[in-house]
Amino acid sequence: MTKNIYFASDFHLGSPSHSESRKREDRIIRWLNAIEGNCSELFLMGDIFDFWFEYREVVPKGFVRLQGKLAMMSDAGIKIYFFKGNHDMWVNDYFTKEMGIEIISDELVMERGGKRFYLHHGDGLGPGDQKYKVLRKIFRNPVCQWLFSIVPPRIGLGIANWWSGSSRLANSTEEVFNGVENEWLAVYAKEQLQKAHFDYFIFGHRHLPLDIQLTDKSRYINIGEWINFNSYAVFDGKDLTLNYFEK
Repeated sequence: MTKNIYFASDFHLGSPSHSESRKREDRIIRWLNAIEGNCSELFLMGDIFDFWFEYREVVPKGFVRLQGKLAMMSDAGIKIYFFKGNHDMWVNDYFTKEMGIEIISDELVMERGGKRFYLHHGDGLGPGDQKYKVLRKIFRNPVCQWLFSIVPPRIGLGIANWWSGSSRLANSTEEVFNGVENEWLAVYAKEQLQKAHFDYFIFGHRHLPLDIQLTDKSRYINIGEWINFNSYAVFDGKDLTLNYFEK
């Protein structure tokens, strides 16, 4: 590898307000400007938007600066992956057609630099949170998505924006670390290690930057979010590090 691979998640553009999100969008673009010269692949690992639903001829307005920047990076030969999160799980083919971005619906297992990676947004994994796991199945059901798509966009997007306003970020819910044994994504990663070896498990969703040694050869990294932390991970071909932008 001659260039780095970057991972970021949970921009939540749209929350808690448009004005705050615009400031965050500018900061994200400054970060993308800083890394693009040394970036071979960019993994956007879910909840990039606080809400996203693609109608056949309509997409949510706003945050075109980020979309334009991603299009320029893709055109320059940087491979970009967009993971569906729990806030933007209704991404379809718009980003692929317009920007050449590959959409990842669930986990992605890959190898880079002789290291094995397990990548996922993180929602619906591990023990507990049964209510959300049921909702996730409903929201991802093609019939339910089709039913929502026939609701006029003005009404549908209004309902969705109201729903996103009840999120933990919109309500300033503070995330805390309560030990590895209570870190459900670490528990999930340990379960996966019983089936196969992975050098790195990388997740978003948790909203708390974490770097946890699972075994002497395996780590769990949560890349946090961009309202409080501006955190991201970078793999240089030999090691993975958790970093912070403008902190």
